[in-house]
Amino acid sequence: MTSEDFVPAALRRLWRMPESSRLGRPAALDVDTVVAAAVEIADRDGLGGVTIPKVAKSLGFTGMSLYRHVGSKDELLTLMADAASGTPPDLDTDDWREGLRNWAFAQREVFRRRPWLTRVPLSGPPSGPNQIAWMEAALAIMSRTRLDWAHKVGILMLINGYVVQSVRQYSELAEGRAEGQGQADAERDYGRALLRLVQPEHFPETARLFSSALFEALPSDTPDAAIADADFSLGLELILDGVAVRIEQS
Repeated sequence: MTSEDFVPAALRRLWRMPESSRLGRPAALDVDTVVAAAVEIADRDGLGGVTIPKVAKSLGFTGMSLYRHVGSKDELLTLMADAASGTPPDLDTDDWREGLRNWAFAQREVFRRRPWLTRVPLSGPPSGPNQIAWMEAALAIMSRTRLDWAHKVGILMLINGYVVQSVRQYSELAEGRAEGQGQADAERDYGRALLRLVQPEHFPETARLFSSALFEALPSDTPDAAIADADFSLGLELILDGVAVRIEQS
């Protein structure tokens, strides 16, 4: 039994481990070609536009031809997610907080460029080479702390989940706004409408929220990106505050 026997076929393809040599002409297709075509479709049409027949057609092959290189649609999505994530930038720093903050913003930039990545179903923990590279970057940042492995992995998962959810939420809210309406105007209109509907006798704290200046604070010309950055930073800093407490306790 060889060492490869311990690695499932899907993981071998994910890590591009060479298959046993075969006689004959080289294959007209390979995993990289299939994944690149699928990512191109997702970038153009979103994740819902990716199907095995559509990917095959874009390459000039039948759907059955692709199954020699990807075992299933789920495996194709896993391959796409890893390839599209790319590798992390250099995040080396002695300050764990700055490092994790930069790690989160770097991941967010990837997801903002390719929002379809936030909609890829989770089929397991990170397992591809690019995803492992992102994991390595976060673990290296935390290596100078006294946190144990369970806490490091938990923090990594928490921040990653926050990044994914915040990008997905912002994207969905943007899709739901009226054409041409900015985030500042949407928040103002939301606050004014709910102020008329939320009765203090039933929802006292929520009524106080809508009667506050929060939803009127931003000028209409405030860029959507600035609002998104501020909202994202607020949530991230709250998470990092919690990490700081746990580091002090370790």
